[in-house]
Parts: sequence; C-alpha cells; structure tokens
Amino acid sequence: MASMNVRSGDLVEIQVGSVEVRGKRGRVISVNPEEHTVVVENLNMVTKHKKPRSAQDQGGKIEFPRAIDVSNVMVVCPKCGKATRVGHVLAENGKYVRCCKQKDCGAVIDTQAKKKQDKAAAKKKSSKKADNE
Repeated sequence: MASMNVRSGDLVEIQVGSVEVRGKRGRVISVNPEEHTVVVENLNMVTKHKKPRSAQDQGGKIEFPRAIDVSNVMVVCPKCGKATRVGHVLAENGKYVRCCKQKDCGAVIDTQAKKKQDKAAAKKKSSKKADNE
C-alpha cells in the first residue's frame, strides 16, 4: 500500500464536495491510511441525534466532523499559500521530506523536518562563533 501524502496537523483544502464545503481550509485532526480517509477540523460536520439512556445522561444533537477521502483534499503550502500536490526531495540529513510542487516554490512542507534543519543550522552557527572567539 502506498503511503499517504497528508499527515495529521497539515493544513488542507477540500477540492470536491458540496458548494458550501468546496474550497474551504482546515487542519487535519486524524488520518486513517487503511481506509484512505482524513478528518478535517470543523469541516464536513454531521449531526447525530443522541437519545438519553438514563436519567443523568443528556440527549440532544451532537455535531462532529466526518471523514473525507484523502483524494478529495490537497495540502496547502505554508510558503506560497496555494493548494498543491506533494513531492518528495532528499534533504541534507539524508531523509526524504515533502515539498511543494507549485512552479517557483518548492518549499518544504514537513514542519518537523524544517524545525530539525533550523536547529542544525543554529548549532553550526554557534559552533562557528565559538571557533572564531
């Protein structure tokens, strides 16, 4: 089974669906690779009518987000702000990271990989300063 290009915490834009939902953006709450679905925060909301089962239990309408097929969403690039396909490039540390495939962008989408690269760059700068002093 191929890996999914959408991860939990990514900002995604819904490409397919009703007019009210199409084009809206939200953060991914959970990812289910077995079923190829994602749950997006505050989008694709459904209402469930809950019946009280005891005197202490309260009934009513409960709204919660429903899963969307991963093929119906696109990752939003943090740099250019456009919905984009996801590419994979080899980073400096020898691991593959996700990147934007928009023309003239190519920004790294992985926030964790970006933080690690920033830490490594900061260490290099601090070691150079210590060597110079």
